[in-house]
Amino acid sequence: MSTATTIRTGATIAATLYTVTLILLGLYPSQFRYLFAYIPAAVGYGVIVFDKWAWRWPVIHRFTGRPWVTGTWRVVLSPSPDSQIPEGNRGPIITYMTVEQTFWSLHATLRTKESTSRSSNATIGSPENSGTAEIGFLYDNTPRAEHQHRSPRHEGACRISVTGLNPRVAAGHYYTSRFTAGDMDFTLINRSTDYGTFAEAASADPEHRTT
Repeated sequence: MSTATTIRTGATIAATLYTVTLILLGLYPSQFRYLFAYIPAAVGYGVIVFDKWAWRWPVIHRFTGRPWVTGTWRVVLSPSPDSQIPEGNRGPIITYMTVEQTFWSLHATLRTKESTSRSSNATIGSPENSGTAEIGFLYDNTPRAEHQHRSPRHEGACRISVTGLNPRVAAGHYYTSRFTAGDMDFTLINRSTDYGTFAEAASADPEHRTT
């Protein structure tokens, strides 16, 4: 269980049990004299609201200082000349990355025509008083069965740099256990995370539709 899930689950259970206990004791929130007794429960539910939504509300977002990168991004992969790439497309390669984010969690899924990569150990952070943040994660790549004879499963790592609280573009680098590496250029398509395949994400990309 991830840290974010643990925090949300713990806050939900604690707030709910506390609320139920107060009601069983006859301390109803409709009675003003008991209203303040519900503050701890409100704080518990507030933790959940903050983690999932409130941290990126305009005024609060300025204080949290964490970039909002949720959405689907077009990613152009440009392998380095020394990369040991299996026979096939040597790039640039058009891919799509879907990022799901809360204040305490981050998960990325990168899809190409041939494979899907899913992140683990994703982190996001920035130096104090800096407008630039660094996103880093490890990932596992699983090619479609028809391509695994020349492109086996592998692991890798990415590091991405973003600027501002609501970035629309980004740049980064990737490295893989297949001794390949390269640059990554990101462009935000929209804030949806509902695309389950490469084709679905490509259909939502204006640049893809016009080429």
